Amino acid sequence: MFDIAVILIHYNSGTLTQNCIQSIVSSTSATCNYQIIVIDNNSEYADYVQLKNWCDAQSLPNLQLVRSRINTGFGGGNMLGVQYANARYLAVVNNDTVLKTDCLTILKSALEQDSTMGLVGGQSFKGNDAFLTSMDHFASPAREILGRKFLETINSKRYPKRKKLYDQPVKVDFVSGSFMLIRSADFNAIGGFDTNIFLYYEETDLCKRLKAYGKNAYLIPAAQFIHYHGASTQKSIAIKKELKISLLYVLRKHYGIFGRLSVLSFMLVKYFFSSIVKPKNWSLFFLLLKGAPISSSLKTKQLLSEK
Repeated sequence: MFDIAVILIHYNSGTLTQNCIQSIVSSTSATCNYQIIVIDNNSEYADYVQLKNWCDAQSLPNLQLVRSRINTGFGGGNMLGVQYANARYLAVVNNDTVLKTDCLTILKSALEQDSTMGLVGGQSFKGNDAFLTSMDHFASPAREILGRKFLETINSKRYPKRKKLYDQPVKVDFVSGSFMLIRSADFNAIGGFDTNIFLYYEETDLCKRLKAYGKNAYLIPAAQFIHYHGASTQKSIAIKKELKISLLYVLRKHYGIFGRLSVLSFMLVKYFFSSIVKPKNWSLFFLLLKGAPISSSLKTKQLLSEK
């Protein structure tokens, strides 16, 4: 059995995946026994073949590439990866990250030293080494309507400042899904990722259930990595729609129908007026008018590839 199973989701971004793997190999201590599982989430076949050839050439016995013939999204892809894992800890790592420190060893040590820690993540930085927010407060009606800054001002203990560079571990609601480590036993106990969610808010949902299980999420500043934020997923109106669909799904799941309706009503007013100024937002407004159902998710538009 390995200490850690690192799961990477790859989608038409071979160079990013290769750089990520190389940084893990070069930055991780020889005392840490780990495996790397790369899930190709139905990339263009040529991109998959190119990555496969590269992986084969590395001669890394702990590296495994798995091809999925349909794009199952972030949660679904990671759940596929878990099926190939044989480790005490699971590391969910975005392929657009590059390690600056020995993140795997540092995060594993944090979990080993404190049983109340259920999930841990490191401090991320942009490609130019500028600070990048690495944790957040749970998606909730209060956060969406009142705003993060207001919550941090009125109750800084409950809502620690997101835009702050910490030098000691801090308990948070959830850490960025770009790099996080969890015990396999805890992950399995809470059911892993909710695969109804195609993209976004997977980590807030996971940590919300983990907290109900009695475990907390922590930011561990000593574990540092670069995150080329958004490099693997380009911004578009379709992505903005997916954000709203996932958000409203998570709110309904954890705060009930009235929690969801309060935020939906708020967003309808917000995007009605913003669409007057930015006409491209009208399609987003009409999606919200329909309730932004999960049936409108990009997940329902994915097709099975021939190979």
